[in-house]
Amino acid sequence: MKMKKLYIILLLTVFVGCEDVIEPALENNRSVNDEGIEPRFAHGLLVNGYARIPMDSWSFNDMATDDAVANTENNVYFGVADGQWAANNNPLEEWQNSLTALQYLNLMLERLDGIEFSALEPVDVMFQDRIRGEAHALRALFVYHLLRSHGGRATDGALLGGPIFLESTNPTTSDFNIPRATFEECMQQIYSDTEAALALLPNDYENISDDSEVPDKYLEIGGSFDHYNRVFGEDARLLITGRITRAIRAQAALLAASPAFNDPTNTTTWADAANYAAEVIDLNGGITGLDPNGLVWYTNANGQIASAGSGLSSPEILWRGSLGGPSSNLEETHYPPTLFGDGLLNPTQNLVDAFPMSNGYPITHPASGYDPANPYAGRDPRLSEFIIYNGSTAGPNGSVILTTVDGGTNDGLNQAETSTRTGYYMKKLLRQDVNANPNSINAQLHVQPRIRYTEIYLAYAEAANEAFGPEGTGPNQYSAYDVVKAIRMRAGIPDNDPYLESIRNDKFAMRELIRNERRLELCFEGFRFWDLRRWNEDLTEAARGIQIESGFYQVIEVDNRNFDSYMKYGPVPDSEMLKFSELKQNAGW
Repeated sequence: MKMKKLYIILLLTVFVGCEDVIEPALENNRSVNDEGIEPRFAHGLLVNGYARIPMDSWSFNDMATDDAVANTENNVYFGVADGQWAANNNPLEEWQNSLTALQYLNLMLERLDGIEFSALEPVDVMFQDRIRGEAHALRALFVYHLLRSHGGRATDGALLGGPIFLESTNPTTSDFNIPRATFEECMQQIYSDTEAALALLPNDYENISDDSEVPDKYLEIGGSFDHYNRVFGEDARLLITGRITRAIRAQAALLAASPAFNDPTNTTTWADAANYAAEVIDLNGGITGLDPNGLVWYTNANGQIASAGSGLSSPEILWRGSLGGPSSNLEETHYPPTLFGDGLLNPTQNLVDAFPMSNGYPITHPASGYDPANPYAGRDPRLSEFIIYNGSTAGPNGSVILTTVDGGTNDGLNQAETSTRTGYYMKKLLRQDVNANPNSINAQLHVQPRIRYTEIYLAYAEAANEAFGPEGTGPNQYSAYDVVKAIRMRAGIPDNDPYLESIRNDKFAMRELIRNERRLELCFEGFRFWDLRRWNEDLTEAARGIQIESGFYQVIEVDNRNFDSYMKYGPVPDSEMLKFSELKQNAGW
C-alpha cells in the first residue's frame, strides 16, 4: 500500500532526560555510534520499546467509569471522574511514553543493517529479520496507543491522530513545530508497519525438529533447523510474534471503525475490523478455540500459572509479560479489610445490574425471574466469580464477607477508610489463595496479560454484527451470534439461551448484548473507559451502590461522573501546545 507522506513530531521535553533518547545516558559512557559494533548494546534500543508497553490490564481506570469507584479521593481516577481531567493533568497520557518508545525503535531500525549478530550468515540474517519485524510491530502498537489516548477532532473538525516517527530525530537539525498527522495517516502507518512485521515474523516462537520446516529463504543461504531454533525457537517466547501483530492490527481497526471515529477521511470499516480479528481467531482454532477456563485465567486454574515457565501461557492468554516473583500486592490493594486489604476498587451497582440471570435474560426482562429482595440469587455465574457481594466467600479460608451497614465488620458499607463505598469489592484478578495477613503473608504468582483471546473474540462479534448482521459471516466461518453464544455458554448460561435466540435477527439488540458481554467479560481490565468513548456513549451516568440494613436493600448514589461531551477524546498535553504553534488541540480542551 502506497503511504502518504507522514508528518513527524518530536517534542524534546516529552522525554525524561532527552539525552537518553538521542544518545544513551552519559553514565553509560557509550555513544549511539557504538551500536554498529556491539549487537547487545544496539538490541537495548528494542528492549526499551518493550519496557514501555502500557499495561492496561492492571491500570484500573474502570474507577473513572460507571463500573467502579475508588474508595479514596487520593486515587488519580477519582480525580478524572470528578472533573479534574485536563490537558495539564492527564494520568491517561501516552504522548511522552509513546514518543520515547518510537524514537528508540527508529534508532534500532536505522542502525540494524550495520550490526552483525552472528558470524554465521543464516543466523545473522534471521536475527536481522526478527528484530526488524519486532520493531515494526512495536511501532504499530505505540501509534495505536497514541491514537486511543490522543486522537480526536480539532476545533476545525479535522479528525487528527498523534505524532508519528518514521525516522529518529536530532535536537539541532529536526523541525519540531509541525502539524499532527491525520487519523487516517496514523491508521495507514499501523497497517504498513504490521504488514512489514508479518512478512518477517513467525506466528509463534517454537522449536522445529527438521530442516524441512525451515523457510526457503533461510535454507537457500545454508540455514538449518538448529539455526532457526536459535533465533525463532522457544527461547524467544513472550517477544512479539505474527499472531500478536495481527491482534494489534485488530485492536486498532476496531477503534477506527467505532462511532467516535466515523468520518469520511477514515477508510477503516467494520468489515476490516471483523476480518482482522477473524485472522487471529482462525489461528486459535475458530469458535472451538475459546478457552473453557478463560473466565478464571487469573486463578491458576488447572495449574496453568504455576506451569507458565519458559514463556508458556494458558490458552486464554494471547500475549503476556513476564511473571515476576510471587506477590501479594494486588490482593493487599483490593481485598476487603477483614482479609487485610485496602479495598481500593469498588464495583458499582450499575455493573452488578448488567449481569443477567442464569437463564440469560437481563434482570429487567419480564421472563428473568429476578427478585429485588434476593438480588444475587439465580444470577449469571460470572457475578460471583468477578464481584464480592454481601454473603460472598473470599480469601484463602473462604471467609464470609458482610457488606451490610449492620454486619459488625469493617467490610460493611462506609465503615472505615478502607471499606467499600458501593457495597461491593472486586474479586476478579485476585488470587484467593493469597494470605495478606502481615503476620503470615502467603504470596502467589500472577499472570498479567497484554492481550487476551476473549478480547479478540468480542472485537470480532462487535464488528461482524455491524458489518454483516448478527448471523452474517462475511468471508469468515462464523457470525457474531456464534461468538456470543460460545462466550455465554462458557459463562454457564444454558445452551438454549432463550434471550439470545429471541434477538438473533435483531442487529440493534445484538449490538447492546455484545457491548454488555464485553462489559462483563473484560471488567476491571482497563477497557470500559475507552469503550464508552469510542461508542459515543454517555460518560456521566452516576455511579451507584447498595445499602443493606436490617435485611432491606436500597440503591444509593455514590459518585457523579463529571465529564463534558468533548472528553470522548483525550487532550494533547498542554505543555506541548504552549511550545509549538502548529499543533492543534482536540476541541474543548
